[in-house]
Amino acid sequence: MVKTKAKKSRKSKKNNANWKKFWRLGLDEFNTQNFDVNPNGDLVVKEGYYQYNIMDIVRKYGTSTEVFFPYILEHRVRDLMEFFNAYIKILNYKGKFFYHYVMKSNQNRDFVLAALSEGANIEVSSANELFLVKRMLEQEKFNRKLRVTCNGPKTDQYISLIEELRGKGLIVIPIIENAEELDRLKKFKGEVGVRVNLDVKIDSHWDKKYNHFGFDETELMKIGKIRNLSMLHYHISTQNEKIEGFIKPLKRAFPLYAKLKENNPGLDTINFGGGMAVPYEKRKKMISVKNLVNQMIKTAKKESERLGIKHPNLVCEWGSYFTAPSQISIFKVLEEKNIAKKADTKWYFIDGSFICNLTDTWSVVRRKWHFTSANYLNTKRLQKVWLAGSTCDADDRYTASGNYVLLPKLTEDMSDLYVVAYDTGSYQYTLSNNHCLLSKPAMVVCQNGEVKLARKRQSADDLGKIFGWNGDPKKL
Repeated sequence: MVKTKAKKSRKSKKNNANWKKFWRLGLDEFNTQNFDVNPNGDLVVKEGYYQYNIMDIVRKYGTSTEVFFPYILEHRVRDLMEFFNAYIKILNYKGKFFYHYVMKSNQNRDFVLAALSEGANIEVSSANELFLVKRMLEQEKFNRKLRVTCNGPKTDQYISLIEELRGKGLIVIPIIENAEELDRLKKFKGEVGVRVNLDVKIDSHWDKKYNHFGFDETELMKIGKIRNLSMLHYHISTQNEKIEGFIKPLKRAFPLYAKLKENNPGLDTINFGGGMAVPYEKRKKMISVKNLVNQMIKTAKKESERLGIKHPNLVCEWGSYFTAPSQISIFKVLEEKNIAKKADTKWYFIDGSFICNLTDTWSVVRRKWHFTSANYLNTKRLQKVWLAGSTCDADDRYTASGNYVLLPKLTEDMSDLYVVAYDTGSYQYTLSNNHCLLSKPAMVVCQNGEVKLARKRQSADDLGKIFGWNGDPKKL
């Protein structure tokens, strides 16, 4: 009898491992190493020995809901900084490394503070983002060693805030994008950076033929001396899946850096911007970050010594790489519907929207999401589906570019089915909207074994006030 139970236990563990692999969970190369399937077929997320059952969250908070796992973001930030610092030491590189959290990728307080807790600096792209930094400074959320790079067009409000924070002792580095900003910042007393539009193309889906940011290389070389110049900045692309896409621009930037340094001896940093890919589809492995960091430090050292210059500091501004994998979005399947002329596939309607909640699907068309269900993950009865959102817009759908999403088949003996979209922590909330007056999701934070509601789901009254409708029914 004991032996029989042991055999059943081993069989159960084997089946669980198979389902985990089937749904692309528990895999480092796909950023799903924290995700698993429990014996009941529910999706669970692990934090060390803590474990969060997604169905428990659904039962308590309903849907649509975004679930953020700060420890995933923290772990990724910590790993990157440790990789750079380790190879700087191993390769005897004399420059320092600084990571700057990209606020535009997710400005939610819980995301920003999680990054800061691991020693991240900050990158902002607008006056309003810098205003949040000011608020954190006033609340003493960080010490004054924090460095802030300021990208984006510099309005009068933006520049005034840069000057104010610099006056309070914060290291705020505006990145000069054009001749007008160069003129407006001539009297700025703090460090400045300058952005170059590198004349280099890489094999990336999002490489742009025309770039409206920064100075052309020829323009930059004609400027000469720039007061308090400390940083040369460039950004090539996003969702860069090859190491060469990082090495090639770095090699191109070094001669420009060396030339600028002749007239600007205070120049000591190269900021290589963002661009690291995220495996949204879970179909192929991405770049090994450890190998990439090794190659970048080797390249920086080799180019420095070839040009006879001091090893520069290196700054990274990756956004989605950190924020995307640290959040999932959960939706309820409302109903199914047959698809004409596609008998093997059905529509699953969800209580959210691709236009409203996963906006990149529709507006930028750069995301091919990975989906699983939150429950019934151990079922053998599966269905090819296309997903439809809850607006009345014909574009509010996800068809996997004409392919399909595989999810549990709806049957009479099932309770409600819930769908999970992975890697939704980057940009989706700020890009989201209230098309058809749909509510923005609730946001739940899971950390240290506890689950807390960080943001309520919008109510009809909340939405009405946004569009000018008074909450008092007698005064509409």
